[in-house]
Amino acid sequence: MADSISPVRKQYLEIKRQHPDAIVFFRLGDFYETFDQDAETAARELEIVLTSRNVAKGVRVPMAGIPHHAAESYLAKLISRGFHVAICEQVGETPVDGLFPREVVRVVTPGTVLEPGLIPGVHNNFLAAAVSGPDGQGFAFVDITTGEFFAAQATEAAAHGFVRHELARVSPSELLVPEEASLESEWSGHITVLPVWKFDPARAEEKLKEHFGVRTLDGFGLGGLTHAIGAAGAILDYLQATQPVALALLSGLSAYGPSDFMALDSATRRNLELSETLRTGEVQGSLMGVLDATMTPMGRRMLRQWMGKPLLDRDRIETRLDQVQSFFDDGLWRAEVRQAMKRLSDLERLTNRVASGLAGPRDLVHLRDSLEQIGGVRNLVDGKDPALDSVVSEIDPCPPVSDLVRKAIVEVPPATLAQPGVIRPGFSQELDQMVDSTRQARDWIAGLEATERERTGIKSLKVGYNKVFGYYIEVTRAHADEVPEEYIRKQTLVNAERFITPEMKDVESKVVAAEERIRDLESEIYRRVCSDIGAHAPQMLRTARAVARLDAVSGLAEVAALRDYVRPEITEGVEMEIRDGRHPVVEGRAGAERFVPNDAVFEEGERIRILTGPNMAGKSTYLRQVALIVLLAQMGSFVPARSARIGLVDRIFTRIGAQDEIYAGQSTFMVEMVEAANILHNATGRSLLILDEIGRGTSTYDGLSIAWAMVEFIHNHPRLRSRTLFATHYHELTRLAEVLPGVRNYNVAVAEEGGRVVFLHRIIPGGADRSYGVHVAELAGLPRPVIHRAEEILSDLETEARTATPHRSEISQQLALFPQEDPLRAELEGLDLDGLSPLDALNKLFEWKSRFAGDDKRPADRQTPATPA
Repeated sequence: MADSISPVRKQYLEIKRQHPDAIVFFRLGDFYETFDQDAETAARELEIVLTSRNVAKGVRVPMAGIPHHAAESYLAKLISRGFHVAICEQVGETPVDGLFPREVVRVVTPGTVLEPGLIPGVHNNFLAAAVSGPDGQGFAFVDITTGEFFAAQATEAAAHGFVRHELARVSPSELLVPEEASLESEWSGHITVLPVWKFDPARAEEKLKEHFGVRTLDGFGLGGLTHAIGAAGAILDYLQATQPVALALLSGLSAYGPSDFMALDSATRRNLELSETLRTGEVQGSLMGVLDATMTPMGRRMLRQWMGKPLLDRDRIETRLDQVQSFFDDGLWRAEVRQAMKRLSDLERLTNRVASGLAGPRDLVHLRDSLEQIGGVRNLVDGKDPALDSVVSEIDPCPPVSDLVRKAIVEVPPATLAQPGVIRPGFSQELDQMVDSTRQARDWIAGLEATERERTGIKSLKVGYNKVFGYYIEVTRAHADEVPEEYIRKQTLVNAERFITPEMKDVESKVVAAEERIRDLESEIYRRVCSDIGAHAPQMLRTARAVARLDAVSGLAEVAALRDYVRPEITEGVEMEIRDGRHPVVEGRAGAERFVPNDAVFEEGERIRILTGPNMAGKSTYLRQVALIVLLAQMGSFVPARSARIGLVDRIFTRIGAQDEIYAGQSTFMVEMVEAANILHNATGRSLLILDEIGRGTSTYDGLSIAWAMVEFIHNHPRLRSRTLFATHYHELTRLAEVLPGVRNYNVAVAEEGGRVVFLHRIIPGGADRSYGVHVAELAGLPRPVIHRAEEILSDLETEARTATPHRSEISQQLALFPQEDPLRAELEGLDLDGLSPLDALNKLFEWKSRFAGDDKRPADRQTPATPA
């Protein structure tokens, strides 16, 4: 049976054997065909007709095809659903044993697409790789559309959750992992499993050194980082197999470490709504929606990257703030620079399309126009402010490239090389001579209609052309008897006859043959032009990134000027002094009532702020605005406040809201506890903790006990003592301020007038005594009988609680949750004296005196301040 299979079928099966995990698009004429299981998958996913093809006597196989010219839209559907597609093209012009050779020219995967229609301009399209070992984790990622290539390694001590946090930050389209790895619980996106040996550090190092033409990787900052090298090498190996043209785009590799950027876990990114909203998943309504005043796609991508990785180095933050300041101070100049950048195309991706051989003629014209415009941008910025000198020095308009394009490509070229007329006359003498050689024949054909009308006297005679017959002479049926004898009838229509002549066909064959030669020569010249431009790719990419930085900082300055933001002061300490802070998203909402600003000023020794008050009064907004102001400051942006003085924060942790993860078998409470555990295990004294309603997912006493214990743990643990905002409806937690010296109570102010409750949205010292939940239910529209009954029940419960309330010292001991015969002795025995500082010892003594001696007296220096914070 194998011998009876057609040669094309044998050719296909051999290619499919080499790419078993990809859908093979097999080129046959003007179609890409799929066969067998691939055809069934393509028909189902693309909603196209499933047919069959006879491949041997009595043997038919499933088959589904798509037009070659429409392949990009079908590719987009398959790639977005995680499929890999192997593009198999005919190679060469000469058949071998009656069959044109075919081979896979590239494998398109979610992380390796280059076509502009398959990737959004506002996002990077990252391909990532992750590998773990007993001594740490390695992570690398690349965007082949922009040439960015990064690698990092976390040592064993810092490796916990490193890959998970990087995946949340980078959000790659595709993740490469070794066979032994199991990252499904870490990442729900597209995962490609590779053999373990592809991540071998020694093999990967040799591949990287060979690619970059170096003897050591120390110059990239990768010396000794074996896991980072393994991940980066796996990416390089994968690109060689799937998208080899992309390798030319990777001219550098940058190493970074976990300590370079603030780590933001997925829960924090989600809760703070950095790039999309929780409710709709859209950019509008997120922090990115507020900050994005950029003028170019590359500037937008850079801003998104900055927002995802706030800096931890004060000097780098100040450098970025200085650059924002320079644009902020001069509004007219800022507007002029931004207007000049508005006309720029996506230089990063244009450069890489040219270097990879995928650019069309119009892409070269856009590249030329952008480079010429960039010269004007540089002239506007050059010498304006020393803070921008380092950026300006990276801008190179590459005059040789724009000159070459202007000389080589016509001003308005056709969309593709399939149409002639791409190369400008005068650029190639050989091409000009070939075009001139056909001009006489073209002129003859152009004048044929007038000549034949005059010769035959048939005024309705027309000369036309189609792809089936070529050139023809058309005469209406009424004059068909008047045509000359040498006319040869070719086609009969309803009202006309079509003819050819031997002379016309002879001239046509010369024209057609010459046009094919012209197209071939134009294609060859075009490829040479692209190759010459590609030699300047490193300079153009550096220029693109410098312009992107100008776009990002000028956009931040524009937002700051329009929204009344101020420059924050960044310190190396643990200060937190935000005065009249505002939520950057909420304050700008259309139709929203006037936003009430609030302070977040942590006094000396204050570590934890217990925030109580009713729902809808602004607690969650306050929590988020403090976190966002810190994040904005450390990404190098001005902030929405009257003033802000912020000590560097190494991480922001948030536990806000309740979300079931049923698909993972986790209830709301389990999700809450998992996130809380992550915070307590990984936070440090430099972290900012945002905790909202911890413990509300379980029973009242369980929830209160957990919340109480968490506050104690954060306050007392030598590794923690983090700056913490803790919003709660458990009013009992306010008693912690009496026993823990670093705890302060604040609440959201409420005014009651004539039975009406007015939320003032002001954060003031002290604890709230009511939650006003019934009032909120009334605002939400619950039926009146329900509201009245709830008020009656609430009154009864409050009366019962007052009559049953034990002495405060008893409650303190009960809520300590450690009932023992001698709790003081047990705590003394469990005390770690080696890890206890003098200040810790004093705090512990104060706590014991309050708990076990019943001392209700609060030191004078810890009285709650009278002015609002």
